Amino acid sequence: MAKQYETVIGLEVHVELATKTKIFCGCSTAFGGAPNTHTCPVCTGMPGSLPVLNRQVLEYAVAVGLATNCDITRYCKFDRKNYFYPDNPQNYQISQLYLPICRNGWVEIETGEGKKRVGIHEIHMEEDAGKLIHDEWEDCSLVDYNRSGVPLIEIVSEPDMRSAEEVIAYLEKLRLLIQYLGASDCKLQEGSMRADVNLSVREMGAERYGTRTEMKNLNSFKAIMRAIEGERARQIDLLEEGEDVIQETRRWDDTKGASYAMRSKEDAQDYRYFPDPDLTPVRISDEWLEGRRAALPEFRTEKMKRYREEYEIPDYDIEIITGSKHLADIFEETVAICKEPKKVSNWLMGETMRLLKEQGREPEDIVFSPGHLAELIAMTDAREINGTVAKEVFEVMFAEDIDPRQYVEEKGLQTVNDAGALQKTLEEVIANNPQSVADYRGGKEKALGFLVGQTMKAMKGKADPGLVNQMLREMLG
Repeated sequence: MAKQYETVIGLEVHVELATKTKIFCGCSTAFGGAPNTHTCPVCTGMPGSLPVLNRQVLEYAVAVGLATNCDITRYCKFDRKNYFYPDNPQNYQISQLYLPICRNGWVEIETGEGKKRVGIHEIHMEEDAGKLIHDEWEDCSLVDYNRSGVPLIEIVSEPDMRSAEEVIAYLEKLRLLIQYLGASDCKLQEGSMRADVNLSVREMGAERYGTRTEMKNLNSFKAIMRAIEGERARQIDLLEEGEDVIQETRRWDDTKGASYAMRSKEDAQDYRYFPDPDLTPVRISDEWLEGRRAALPEFRTEKMKRYREEYEIPDYDIEIITGSKHLADIFEETVAICKEPKKVSNWLMGETMRLLKEQGREPEDIVFSPGHLAELIAMTDAREINGTVAKEVFEVMFAEDIDPRQYVEEKGLQTVNDAGALQKTLEEVIANNPQSVADYRGGKEKALGFLVGQTMKAMKGKADPGLVNQMLREMLG
């Protein structure tokens, strides 16, 4: 009988925090910018420069800890993790080994197997490194320190996950919590959320863990799922052939669907950690911590409950809208202006979702303002524009956040409610389509739809379909 294997997975998730300045200096964290322009003596590791902790980093880290049911370390320190690499300007990284800011937390996930708690071993604050860029033409590597010193938190899970499905559920739960806190946008494709996968396999029923490997270079949920399946299969093949799994760091190549050894896995002693002498310890008082707890936002579960009580929209709509903090904010702000929750929900669930899917974008990428969506709904309700024109205007608004009223006036898209002008067009349509007129009078209701369509075409889509329908029925007896 073939052996059955169990996969054991733990994650190290790096999250780039949404502060305007770096963790230990006042340099900008803005993405982009010419190489080495968002730098100073501190984040380029100049001798004699002194780091000072950004208070907002501490506030975000504690907020994430509270949201993930962690114990907050009241007295914590920073440590130096020593290693040489060209993008690491000081030849050490400031991190937290001995006294991390958060410990012993958990989040609840839900998969096809049901609900489950995934333990969080710790969350610590640290600084990001710079970026190496290889120049093919000159055959050399160049370094950009703009990213050096950008604040990160690293969320280290317990090895509690057993499948790719559980890993994705855990990452989605973390991403949503952090986005609701406003601590990060958590965009995997832009690197503001990065996951390293620690994976081992063992025979089903065994108590001891197998030898684990760590996989890096994972920047999408799809890549993470493929990497887990690929590494699981690789380790099982080794064990089946009587070989040992080597503890090492591996790089996942999603294009080739395979992982490659990078280096043997280091332990803490390899980094010669010691407390950073330039940074004072952080002491957290009861009062300050309670203030942080009181400032926590309404999370998705509470928001879903409130939506059911406050707005008459379907559960499915509620689930999709609250699945993105940005989408939920747009919904609530638009409803506050126009007081039409169902109509707002219809625009978000219909046209917005259609355009996002077509363009391969996320709800976080939406640029139109709640005020403009409320204006578009008001104009449609007042029959200043018809449904077809409203969709046309929305597409432009989705792309550029134009003012819908100004756009409609500039393009002359207002609905024609002039009965005289409409009567003249209807008379022409009736005269030009005798067969359809005869069909309608003979009892074929579909023929009326054709005549309405011809009228809308003649009016360049600017007539009110309801009025056209009504007037046609009256004129055709």
